[in-house]
Amino acid sequence: MNGGTQAPKLERKTVEKNRRELFNRLLSKLSSVIGKEQTPDCSKDGFKKQEILEEATSYIKKLRGNIETLNQERNRLMQMNCMLGIHSNNESDHGKMDVQVRALDACLEVVLISGLNKNFKLYEVIGILEEEGAEVIHASFSKVEDKIVHIIHSQAISSRIGLEEKRIKERLEELV
Repeated sequence: MNGGTQAPKLERKTVEKNRRELFNRLLSKLSSVIGKEQTPDCSKDGFKKQEILEEATSYIKKLRGNIETLNQERNRLMQMNCMLGIHSNNESDHGKMDVQVRALDACLEVVLISGLNKNFKLYEVIGILEEEGAEVIHASFSKVEDKIVHIIHSQAISSRIGLEEKRIKERLEELV
């Protein structure tokens, strides 16, 4: 009878040992994913295990925040696409360039939207703006799907003379 009670006890010890070993292996994998090196005594020290789990929780929260930020950025870019009239399915516009000129208070915003294969010289655009009495304040570009969007902000060199949007737009359309 004594031998009968020993077997279940040994079996429970083996099951518990296997469970601890599995937990420690999984904890080791988790610590490598979050970039925390697991020390050899970590498997015996409950505090270090807790520290790894807390860091993993923080890491997951940080990743969720990153995902949320990226989703917001994607939504903002999609809204910008809609506002600028960019549609990824419109392949016939690859060689075409869209020129938009808008007056914003004392500034002038020029938006040039082109396909990836459309080449033009930005210094020529800036030259036209300067010839028309504008001083370039800021210029930037970004790739949005299969389009390149150039945005140039400028202001009139002389506020008395001002800037003629229509003329600038016509000259830029001739250039491109």
